[in-house]
Amino acid sequence: MYTVFVRIRVTPGSEAAFIAACGDNHRNTRREPGNLRFDVLRDHADPLRFYLYEVYMDEAAFTAHQQTAHYFRWKDTVAPMMAEPRVAEKAASLFPEPWA
Repeated sequence: MYTVFVRIRVTPGSEAAFIAACGDNHRNTRREPGNLRFDVLRDHADPLRFYLYEVYMDEAAFTAHQQTAHYFRWKDTVAPMMAEPRVAEKAASLFPEPWA
């Protein structure tokens, strides 16, 4: 499995719009055949900090995700909301295995 953990910090006042944009991206990503999980998380201590936890069958499925209309829509919508550049960390899932 191919996982992506994205750390995002948004500008004050943009939280609701960011959450709405992430909801659209989440719903559409979960419909992709290669996506196994797409969680949108908000930090308890810092309400301007969000995390995306994504799991794909393989790197090719993630690459396909990055070419979808909903991904481009999310990226364009949230770009002006970013307080700092987003950071994506990629990893291989060890447990649980296999994802089903």
